[in-house]
Amino acid sequence: MESVEEMRAAHAGRLTSLRVHGPFHGPSGYDHHVREFTRELVRQGVAVQLIDLPSWSSVKLPPPMRDSWFDELQRPLDAEMTLHFCMPHQVENDRQTLNVNYTMFEATRVPDAWIERNLRHDLVVVPTESSRQAWLTTGMPEERLRVSPLGIDPDIYGKPAEPLVFRTQAGRPVLDYTTRFLNVSELGPRKNIVGLLHAWLDATRETDDAILLLKLGRYAPGWFELLLLQMRQLEDRVGRRFVDAAPVEMLLDLLPDADMPRLFAAGTHYISLSHGEGWDQPMVEAAASGLRLIAPAHSAYLAYLTRDTATLLPSREVPARFEGDPELQALFAGANWWEPDHDAAVAAIRAAIANPTTGPLGARDLVLREFTWEHATAGLIDVLTAVLDK
Repeated sequence: MESVEEMRAAHAGRLTSLRVHGPFHGPSGYDHHVREFTRELVRQGVAVQLIDLPSWSSVKLPPPMRDSWFDELQRPLDAEMTLHFCMPHQVENDRQTLNVNYTMFEATRVPDAWIERNLRHDLVVVPTESSRQAWLTTGMPEERLRVSPLGIDPDIYGKPAEPLVFRTQAGRPVLDYTTRFLNVSELGPRKNIVGLLHAWLDATRETDDAILLLKLGRYAPGWFELLLLQMRQLEDRVGRRFVDAAPVEMLLDLLPDADMPRLFAAGTHYISLSHGEGWDQPMVEAAASGLRLIAPAHSAYLAYLTRDTATLLPSREVPARFEGDPELQALFAGANWWEPDHDAAVAAIRAAIANPTTGPLGARDLVLREFTWEHATAGLIDVLTAVLDK
């Protein structure tokens, strides 16, 4: 692995300054990778002016979790390029610079209006081939697209962490369970938490030595209340109650980045039944933490998981549906996402409970070797430099 000094030397005389426009005060995935890319850009010798996108979300990190260093980067800077981290319709072109949009999508095609907006930009950068195909399918010229992955911090996730110690609502220590499934998601239909709970309800019994830990972000009003309603409806539809299944523990508190490795260390398996991902940062962090992974074989997961390193579940394309959210339904109109196979998910959960130390394991080495923020940022610098060189 190249050192930071070697990377700085390699980029000497190339990209030296950059305006970065995106959210960085909140807990969302976009906020997170804006902070990480910015931190690493500066480490690799690029001067950055960081411009906030406050409209991204009304939910912000509490002051003790914020790093004031990022606010110090908001000073004006003379740069040739602005890198926007947001959805295409949110980009406000800087007329004084070149404009590049780093974005992603979680379905088979992007909105037609996004193509029109992105054609006004000098380049679109996405983290995986799945997102690139979504733009190509909708009509974006291939020469206006580049793939540049996201990353993880090996100093945080590459070292052993002391497991987070907590108890279930019934008072039993979580670490007493032999098989501990973890999922970290922002609430919403795309994450398919209801599908995961359905698989859990069918796969487990109250006597199983297993627990499902759901670390849920409640950033959009009403989604948590809707989930509780959907759980009651699921019980009625399946004919079983969650009290008759292995326990499900919901973790709703916001954790600082430094505590996330401890949360992953409290699990033995990481499971997702998401309908589609632009990246899925928690899955990559779980891989780096050494957990056994269960994921659907679609979208971003195929960029860093194989059948040798994870239990991959078959999935089929279905129309994307955001019932109860007209704005998101309009965004995904005409697009498909993926339905993970329910029976395969049930079988994977049962197999992990029966034999918790068997199954694919090995994504950790790949992630720590190829998907670090140092490498991700060096690759992004190469992409942006090519735009400057045109």
